[in-house]
Amino acid sequence: MQLFYNPDITDDTKQFSFPKDESKHILKVLRKGVGDVLHITNGKGGLFTAEITIPNLNKCIATITSKSLQAKRDYTVHLAVAPTKMNDRYEWFLEKATEIGIDSVSPIFCDHSERKVIKLERLERILQSAMKQSLSCYLPKLNAALSFKDFLKQDFKGDLFIAHCEDTDRKSLKQELKPNRDITILIGPEGDFSTNEIEQALQKGFIPVTLGETRLRTETAAIVACHSVAFINEL
Repeated sequence: MQLFYNPDITDDTKQFSFPKDESKHILKVLRKGVGDVLHITNGKGGLFTAEITIPNLNKCIATITSKSLQAKRDYTVHLAVAPTKMNDRYEWFLEKATEIGIDSVSPIFCDHSERKVIKLERLERILQSAMKQSLSCYLPKLNAALSFKDFLKQDFKGDLFIAHCEDTDRKSLKQELKPNRDITILIGPEGDFSTNEIEQALQKGFIPVTLGETRLRTETAAIVACHSVAFINEL
């Protein structure tokens, strides 16, 4: 099954059209025609089956024939991850984390961050592509990029963790995780969180954790954390 994404589809939608680029892909690459079936999600859990009615290369029109709601996990995963020095590494993290299962991502700029500018539009496209590839009907929310200080001003719910490399009292993330709990995990930049940032997080209620014996890259640490949550909830 190939999944398409259209955020404007609702339960009341009867017919809709694809943009020009997707219309060409459907008709030229996939070689679909009148009566062929397509599967579309709105990124909010809805899965819609539709049949092509007007195979126009500029605006392919389809009529919805059925709809369903994909089951949602009974826990949420929020990863706050500092942008990596190389853009492709952060994009890789977003792609793989979406495949594994996350609900929201917050880029955070830290004291040791080397990158202070990111393109949210491109990151949003990465999330959409990964959602479709993994056949998920839930698009992770990409939050606005914030400084670490401003990020901590929010109200958080669930279990809170900060993964860092300082030689202080830290617990093992895999031992602290509990199933069916909302989780927020902070992952720092290549130079790690500063001592001051760690202290701020602890005052906010975040538990300091380690992800293993070896030092991990930012994007690797984020994937390890994400997979650890998914694994504990499969038991």
